[in-house]
Amino acid sequence: MTTTKSDFGVVSMWSQVEAAPKDPILGVSELFHADKDPSKMLLGTGAYRDDNGKPLVLECVRKAEKKLIEDAKNMEYLPTQGDNQYISRSLDLAYGKEIGNAEAIAGIQTLSGTGACRLFAEFIARFKKGAVCYVPDPTWSNHLNIFRDAGVETKAYRYYKADTRGLDFDGLKEDLGNAKEGDVVLLHACAHNPTGVDPSEEQWLEISKLFKDKNLFPFLDSAYQGFASGDCDKDAFALRMFKRDGHAMALAQSFAKNMGLYGHRVGTLSIVCASKEEATVVESQLKVIARAMYSSPPLQGANLVSTILGDEKLNALWLTEVKMMADRIIDMRAKLREALEKSGSTMGWKHVTDQIGMFCYSGLTPEQVDRLKDEHHIYMTRNGRISMAGVTSKTVEKLAQAMHAVTTS
Repeated sequence: MTTTKSDFGVVSMWSQVEAAPKDPILGVSELFHADKDPSKMLLGTGAYRDDNGKPLVLECVRKAEKKLIEDAKNMEYLPTQGDNQYISRSLDLAYGKEIGNAEAIAGIQTLSGTGACRLFAEFIARFKKGAVCYVPDPTWSNHLNIFRDAGVETKAYRYYKADTRGLDFDGLKEDLGNAKEGDVVLLHACAHNPTGVDPSEEQWLEISKLFKDKNLFPFLDSAYQGFASGDCDKDAFALRMFKRDGHAMALAQSFAKNMGLYGHRVGTLSIVCASKEEATVVESQLKVIARAMYSSPPLQGANLVSTILGDEKLNALWLTEVKMMADRIIDMRAKLREALEKSGSTMGWKHVTDQIGMFCYSGLTPEQVDRLKDEHHIYMTRNGRISMAGVTSKTVEKLAQAMHAVTTS
């Protein structure tokens, strides 16, 4: 190893290390913040904004914070698995209170949905050696980083069909039909990121049957329950269907979006097992992995979620507020489509309202996205993904006009 001395007199041990490429999502935010144009728009970040473009703290969260201040007993470490009451209530929300065989579900609190995915990826690497994880093409870019760093091989399965702006259901079935028994398949429970394209209920039923026939292991990532349609039960359809169909399965759960607790990093990983005894063993191994990664999860966010889900009035307020957020995004989709169609565009924009959730997969090319940035100071990821939470009633017309401009010249 060659060592050199810097201008500061320090011997460099890392001169051979190359700079990492910018994250495709976080890099967009960096460019946005460097732009001095007052009319600039940031449509890359997956965080909710109100109709004034401002971050929102939910009223139910404010009330829960006050309640916790009054009732606070200590700020001690949580155990490695996290807060058991939080875990129980988050699983009730996901699987439904009539959960059935709850003792056979291993659950652990995680560092939001990212942490849940990372923990499960490590679990696969240790206890499902040789298994491949199939991921939809496209998927959230960090999914690929997570499985790569855990040493789990990934293969893409067809998901999005560019010419229809919809689901490539035939391609999905063909690719997963070629998977081998025991392989893991990553599914987005609702509001697929980045496309906003979800299977219909009938298609979900067919997917479940395919998994049964092939003995595939479903791993559902649920980042948007309630936030997609405004209805927590509707958004949990696929997850609960897989549970009713008797699948062994895993779930990554996050409260970043639906409670606005982005910085609190509140998540849950659960694994549906064959028995209470198996769940106990699986949970013990999850705790071993978590202990070496981060020792114990954060306290405050879990307390907030548990308080809201466990208090009848706060829970009712949360359900109202999460529906309000979902409805605003749905309304922005309708307004964007209307403005695009009124702009004189001859392109089809029906997919803007057909898709669901925070993100709209616009169909814009990377070159068109670059023009939006350079000519109109509008920032989004180069795959054309628009964060609809960043669109407001004041900016939707400008966005539509800019999109029309870059798609017609």
